[in-house]
Amino acid sequence: MKIKKPPQILSIHLKRFKYIEQLGRYKKLSCRVVFPLELKLSNTVEEYVDIEYSLFAVVVHVGSGPNHGHYVSLVKSHNYWLFFDDEIVEMIEESAVQTFFGSSQ
Repeated sequence: MKIKKPPQILSIHLKRFKYIEQLGRYKKLSCRVVFPLELKLSNTVEEYVDIEYSLFAVVVHVGSGPNHGHYVSLVKSHNYWLFFDDEIVEMIEESAVQTFFGSSQ
């Protein structure tokens, strides 16, 4: 697949819920998803130029199912990572971003 014009900001959404026919409901997919802090897309742009994106925000669902849980976000601002949980805002180390990859299973 080739991209005609790469976006300034690349947004990727991972579907983390799956409908389980036997259960008759959705189940959260809690498998580990490792994401890079830097993403280089090679050979995807029509002009054959490598494009590189730097991660600056992540939204994470915390909870065991689709009908309950909570969303938190991690945002990089002025070279610092911030953790947002409703009215709580904390500065975190960049290495702490990896704790949001999901379970180790």
